[in-house]
Amino acid sequence: MKPSIMKEAGADRWFTLLNYAVLSIILIVVLYPLIFVVSASFSSSTAVLSGRVWLWPVEPTLEGYRAVFKNAMVVKGFLNTMFYTVAGTGINLVFSVMAAYPLSRKDFRGRNGFMLLFVFTMMFSGGLIPSYLLVKDLGMIDTVWAMLLPAALSVWNVIIMRTYFQTTIPDELLEASQLDGCSDLRFLLRIVLPLSGPILAVIALFYAVGHWNQYFNAMIYLKRAELYPLQLVLRDILVQNEVNIDMLGDAKTAAARQGLRELLKYSLIVVTSFPLLVVYPFVQKFFVKGVMIGSLKG
Repeated sequence: MKPSIMKEAGADRWFTLLNYAVLSIILIVVLYPLIFVVSASFSSSTAVLSGRVWLWPVEPTLEGYRAVFKNAMVVKGFLNTMFYTVAGTGINLVFSVMAAYPLSRKDFRGRNGFMLLFVFTMMFSGGLIPSYLLVKDLGMIDTVWAMLLPAALSVWNVIIMRTYFQTTIPDELLEASQLDGCSDLRFLLRIVLPLSGPILAVIALFYAVGHWNQYFNAMIYLKRAELYPLQLVLRDILVQNEVNIDMLGDAKTAAARQGLRELLKYSLIVVTSFPLLVVYPFVQKFFVKGVMIGSLKG
């Protein structure tokens, strides 16, 4: 016998069609700007200036990308951002694990008090001026440490990681390891961390995206241009339009230079977004498991 198939009611069918229509509109609204930016970055400067780029590249060229990588400021900013992202994410993960794991242990005395102090910092902050004075007194102004240490820990991520440890690592596993003479540090490194791959991948991506898009701390704490992250360079070009045309090539006319400047904007957006788009598919499979388990109450 063929399995019976329940027919969808007319109202349900119209509701499904309406959902598809609304989601399609949202997809177009979100996707079109991305397609336009990519197409404009591969189009000629004259096509971009004249507004002939709508969907596909017009007069395809790599002129914008050649201009980007010839600009020493952009290349230096890209290398700085790579360093801040890799080093900063490593520091974030170490501090987050060091904070989250003890708070997840039921035998840790005073963990509720420490957790209260952590949560308190989420509700109240000293503000920008006290933070700047603290960084200044620590001698970190205009150094790479100003980009790494002030953002070394996110309490929200610590709470998610702590909840993951509580709901995923059974107490019986800890008791069995203690009977075998395993120390707390060895238990953390050899058992807890290997079993926590999903949440570590999710939290690492959260931190990495934050570091990659970071520009506010650089505006406040950095003075030397050679320490600027790529996002601050991008901000100067897109918002303040502070770009040295001499670095971009020998343009013959003012119109050509203006076109190259416009083309550079779109090329920079693609260059700054591309690394994250490459990394995301490799950690996507951990997202649902890591975020859902970490969101359970604990």
